[in-house]
Amino acid sequence: MVDEKFFLGRQPILDRTQQIMGFELLFRSPESLNAANILDVQVASASVIVNALTQFGIQDVLGRHKGFFNVTREVLMSDAVELLPKDRVVIELLESIVADDEVFERCRTLKKLGFSLALDDHVYSPAFHDIYPLVDIVKVDVLETPAESLPDVVEKLRKWRLTLLAEKVENAEHYKFCSQLGFDLFQGYYFARPVVLRQNKIDIGKITMMQLMKQVMADAEWSEIEETFKQNPGLTYNLLRLVNSVAIGLRVRIKTLRHALTVLGLEQLKRWITLALYASNDQNGVQSPLLEMAATRGKLMELLIIASRGRGAAELADQGFMVGILSLIDVLFEDPMAELVGKLNLVDNVKSALLHHEGDLGELLVLAELLEQADFPAVSEQLGICELELDQLLSAQLETFSWADKLSASL
Repeated sequence: MVDEKFFLGRQPILDRTQQIMGFELLFRSPESLNAANILDVQVASASVIVNALTQFGIQDVLGRHKGFFNVTREVLMSDAVELLPKDRVVIELLESIVADDEVFERCRTLKKLGFSLALDDHVYSPAFHDIYPLVDIVKVDVLETPAESLPDVVEKLRKWRLTLLAEKVENAEHYKFCSQLGFDLFQGYYFARPVVLRQNKIDIGKITMMQLMKQVMADAEWSEIEETFKQNPGLTYNLLRLVNSVAIGLRVRIKTLRHALTVLGLEQLKRWITLALYASNDQNGVQSPLLEMAATRGKLMELLIIASRGRGAAELADQGFMVGILSLIDVLFEDPMAELVGKLNLVDNVKSALLHHEGDLGELLVLAELLEQADFPAVSEQLGICELELDQLLSAQLETFSWADKLSASL
């Protein structure tokens, strides 16, 4: 366990193929949540960042991805920032930093040392003409920037060899617009926004998936479950990939569908079928980040229940895992959550959590969602509601990040 307590948030950054290439890391001390200075709330000090990464372990926090984090002018100028692993981090200069000679020289020094630099929430300015050649990534807040102004912003910044990152991308249409303009990276939860479209044609694959989910929730016979799998070879393939991954920790290698079913048992099968749904190849290309988010929610909720109630609460922990995993099926199937839940044989507390965020499981789901948004004041309040300590949350987060990274790497 870490010596000091920190709130830890991660927000995914995706490339054009919709794969996660990095996370913006957000660290806050509990004391900073009540700080009067707005900069104390927006960013952590250099010592907090360095200590947190040292104590947590960069591999546990980031897995195989890069970490992005904001710095003030003071942090940028400090020696502490040079202690960070230059091959694993991207240093983001906050928009409040003025582009003067001192900042230019500091950026040039960091570049010579091998660090990657980014400009956060940046608005094009001739004052940065000397700094643009030193910068690797420019982040543009596309929610705050008028849509009619974005083409001109992109054209001006394209004069330099920069990677453009669209920040606060809210939905699929927003993503498409930014992609067509030439943005290379995207930040925002557009991939997790329910589309809820009515399809004119019957999707046999999705019907089979829903049938399979209904069967496992109802503890159907093995022969019935296996027959449904056989109707969807793609789902069978994804399940076998998942159960063969290092994330499961089985000592045997799974060779056939029947072998997978019997070795896993019904409770574990429920988990991996649901994960396999997110791992399905889909032409909209958003399944990888969606899988990571759903898996992270589920595992975090499971671990928090065990942390607060002990190993004796295994059934509730399993339900917590299923709530987290199923909390994004409306996005996966592009149907309303109420309609999907109505088709599944779910116990009442799981239903209430998914539909209304009610009960102990609903409160934990709220906590997981607030962490994704890095709303730390709300996270602090929600911890009290869930009767959890911050150190329990941190431990569960680190174990969850490691587990989810291994899971995603296996796909």
